[in-house]
Amino acid sequence: MRLSPSRTVLRRSYQVAVLLSVLVITPLTWAWLSSSGHRTVAGSSPAWISEVPEAPAALVLGAGIRGGAPTPMLARRLDISAELYRAGKVRAILLSGDNSVAGYDEPTVMRDYLTARGIPVRALVLDYAGFDTWDSCVRARDVFGATRLTVVTQVFHLPRAVALCRRAGLETFGVGDDSTRQWAAATYGYAAREFLAAAKGFLDAVVLDSSPVFPGPRETTLDAAVRGG
Repeated sequence: MRLSPSRTVLRRSYQVAVLLSVLVITPLTWAWLSSSGHRTVAGSSPAWISEVPEAPAALVLGAGIRGGAPTPMLARRLDISAELYRAGKVRAILLSGDNSVAGYDEPTVMRDYLTARGIPVRALVLDYAGFDTWDSCVRARDVFGATRLTVVTQVFHLPRAVALCRRAGLETFGVGDDSTRQWAAATYGYAAREFLAAAKGFLDAVVLDSSPVFPGPRETTLDAAVRGG
């Protein structure tokens, strides 16, 4: 004899499913609403750069290195930051990435990539402890003294990056690369991971107000780069 689940079990299962759906969707919704009106897509129109307000600095978030070179997505972020610098939209570029283990140094690779393309080293500031987006935003504020910046990343990551930086108290505008044009499969994979990443970011920023892994002492390197720029 086959037993059917009771109405109570079905009702509770439905309630759990609804609750889980809300928990998954809420962080993404928060990120989209918090960043609405504060982001644009690089290359979306010939005049896209005119949509970007001037800011003292751009914040480029790490996205991996391979063989001593930026991954293609990170290279595109760096190219966009170079465009912003050349257009006078930013006076300095804060390169935030992972240098937690010997032999893996995102910020230095990012710096070398930009200097090889004509960006002066005096305009570049390295954050070696940008282990995730929230840490990068908080360290930009607390360690480097930023109050206003333009964050540069891919479109799938842009709402979260802008929302987290704004939650950290930074006046933030975001510029994103539409990576589906060149790396559609990888982009969709990363976009799917945004459900979990957004949940973690929401927990760190809104629920826990977490401190970064390395809070660090206050530095004046960004101040000097902005003045020099």
